[in-house]
Amino acid sequence: METFNIIYPSPLLAPYIRYYWLLKVDTISEISETSIPVGCINLIFHRASRMFSETSNELQPQSFVGGLSTGFTELTSTGNIDMIVVVFQPFGARAFFSLPMSEFFNNCISVHDIGDIALKELEKQIQDNRDSLSSIELIEKHFIKQLHAFDDYNYKRIVAAIEAVNNQPQIEITSLSDIACLSYKQFTRIFTEYVGAKPKEFTRIIRFQRALYILQTNPKISLTRLAFECGYYDQPHLIKEFRIFAGCTPTEFIAACNPYSDYFSTL
Repeated sequence: METFNIIYPSPLLAPYIRYYWLLKVDTISEISETSIPVGCINLIFHRASRMFSETSNELQPQSFVGGLSTGFTELTSTGNIDMIVVVFQPFGARAFFSLPMSEFFNNCISVHDIGDIALKELEKQIQDNRDSLSSIELIEKHFIKQLHAFDDYNYKRIVAAIEAVNNQPQIEITSLSDIACLSYKQFTRIFTEYVGAKPKEFTRIIRFQRALYILQTNPKISLTRLAFECGYYDQPHLIKEFRIFAGCTPTEFIAACNPYSDYFSTL
């Protein structure tokens, strides 16, 4: 039996957290899943068996922060699944962690290796509490407390830049730095610290997510038109990026599953 739910955060946390998702699967059969880049940092709690990464040939940590990635990951289950996942806004995780978000880039760092005593205590509470809704309440209390110490000096700059990326498929990095009222070098440094990837890498991920969203809403679109609307140079460029991010061509992706953008579908 499988249950999947999305829970939205309280208004106070909504600027920083997109939503929480909860997945429970009771099965003796192995489950395989391809994880693709979304554009948001995640905090993941495994309350049952951990997932095994075929890509890195290792078990995921019991609880960890998953950073932005520029490639796909093949995952398989090792038993029953019981996960709670915090999906941050693209710029939101920086409000709660002392580390620069770039430390998590293409990486999964265990809660025990981050050096946050309060976060380790939260993990223990989540593991001891089998009720999902009360676990979300614990997570909310933790992040509301952490939020009080957040310095948002550059927050509005990054928010404005990301809104521009969301709305303008072909925007240049120099234009983003102008929107943020920063030099190119300053903008790149601050953006990377807050978002967890350089602006160029982030825009690549969002371009890919935009392609998924257009395929989701207009499945009959031609690949040539899709490439144009998403800001790719041409159709071969689109196909190359799909191979990097999803491990297959757009045509193969559509044949295997219904396209869905986790990024644009939840804006």
